[in-house]
Amino acid sequence: MSAFSDLAKKPLAAPLLAVGGLLLAFAAWSLPVNLKALSPALLREAGAGTPTLAQFGRQLVDSEKIGPAAQVLAAARSLNDPGAAGLETELARLSAHTPEMVAWGGWDPFLDPLFNLRENKGRAASTPVLTFFITEKARETLRAYLANSRSLGVQALLRTRGITATGRFVPATQPGGQPLDAVILLAALLYQGEHLSPPLQRELRGLAETALAAKELGALEPFFLDLLSLGKRLDWAQLGELLRATENTKTVGEFAHLARVAPDQLPVIYAAALFSGSADPVASYLIQFGKQGADDLRLALGNGQGAVHQLMLRQVPVSHGPGAGLGTAASLVLLHPHIMIVVKYLGYLLGVFLVFVGLDHWIVSPVSDPRLALPHMKSGVLALLFSTVLVIVTEPFLLRAAPLSEYRVRLVLPVLVSTSKPPTPPANQPTPSMDASTLISIGFFACLQIAMYVICLRKIAEVARSTLPPLTKLRLMENEENLFDGGLYVGIGGTATALVLQVLGIIEPNLLAAYSSNLFGITCVALVKIRHVRPYKRLLILESQVQTGVKLAS
Repeated sequence: MSAFSDLAKKPLAAPLLAVGGLLLAFAAWSLPVNLKALSPALLREAGAGTPTLAQFGRQLVDSEKIGPAAQVLAAARSLNDPGAAGLETELARLSAHTPEMVAWGGWDPFLDPLFNLRENKGRAASTPVLTFFITEKARETLRAYLANSRSLGVQALLRTRGITATGRFVPATQPGGQPLDAVILLAALLYQGEHLSPPLQRELRGLAETALAAKELGALEPFFLDLLSLGKRLDWAQLGELLRATENTKTVGEFAHLARVAPDQLPVIYAAALFSGSADPVASYLIQFGKQGADDLRLALGNGQGAVHQLMLRQVPVSHGPGAGLGTAASLVLLHPHIMIVVKYLGYLLGVFLVFVGLDHWIVSPVSDPRLALPHMKSGVLALLFSTVLVIVTEPFLLRAAPLSEYRVRLVLPVLVSTSKPPTPPANQPTPSMDASTLISIGFFACLQIAMYVICLRKIAEVARSTLPPLTKLRLMENEENLFDGGLYVGIGGTATALVLQVLGIIEPNLLAAYSSNLFGITCVALVKIRHVRPYKRLLILESQVQTGVKLAS
């Protein structure tokens, strides 16, 4: 630090240090790395050179998976993917070659002997799989086929048909139990054809065995409800591909919920699940961040498979605000994210420190007599404080919460007791968020107090540089007491102004923004009076006593 101080004493060095500090802080601010957010520049770098959504759709077409490719095509169209037209052509060619497979979404060796897939059923579009399984003839065929299965999981699922203790389903063996019967047979056929991921298979078998032991569906019933919801929206191939990328029943439930609350986003959500290779992080991300998360997911899909992997790995929202600049450093951030976040914060600290050292020697310059030299600003302490504030203000979602998700699962319990009047929720509930207007207000009030602080230091330096006697300087310092209290006046005025504007409805109500002005004012006055005015007055008093003693002695 002494090296910087010695350098700052040279002519024109102090202003250059201050400007250099500002540039360094700006460069640190521009690094595309954040604690709780992801920069668009980082997504672009992660997705560079990786397969696009349309290219992934062509891979599905090459595998003759018509249904999944159709979902990917719909997502690519919504993203204006340049390769969507080529994918549409390839998919149309495959569909024209095997039109009887379009309804099922593709050929499956387990379904062929049961439903004769090569026979055209008159359905020219993708058809939800439960449309085929709900008929009595189809269910009898499936039962006869699956009864010969040697799989313990399949047999356990089939035996749950006899359970009569259900919640929302009508028992499968009773009149009106066709939906539950069809869903049980669908789950058993997915199990038999290995269309479930191994962890999901193990969990489903465990739930079935537990239900048989307890003689009630219990925890298995929510899975059947979720499978019913997905089976009414996806064809056979689409459902199989999704469940093969799903690790547990919780994710199945989240996807069923997303399909119900955001049907217009289903192609994008489905394509992201297959594109990323796992449905679990996609469902968790969307449940947590809602519509904003869906927009961020669309942005990642548009940048390529690597961008989707990066977003799902980090599980944080994308920062859409200003400051996302140095894209050239994005590759370093991808390779060393923890090191780069430390570099960014050290850049803040060093940049602010250089600014304060420059201002210290530029504005509060020492006088010729070292005994009368003013105590300089504690640049290191102030740099640490202001760089901390800078981190808090520039980090998205650090103090303010991410937007509340519109896709969160809502648990609805049946009302067992009738009440005369349901409780009314409070009209205004506090939210833990800190919006942009609050941050701007706090920054504005902080800048006012910094300006007031610098004005007070300049006034002290002006008095110190004068050639007047110490007693006269002491009287001048006492005369400037109102100025030294000016930070408190500005702080109170800022608080009062903010409260008035909030009452008038000009700005959003936020007590934090209003009272921060008062807090900054108290801090400013405390620094000026305790750190600068009091030591300098003490020095003047001692100097005046020395001069008085000299006069008396003479």
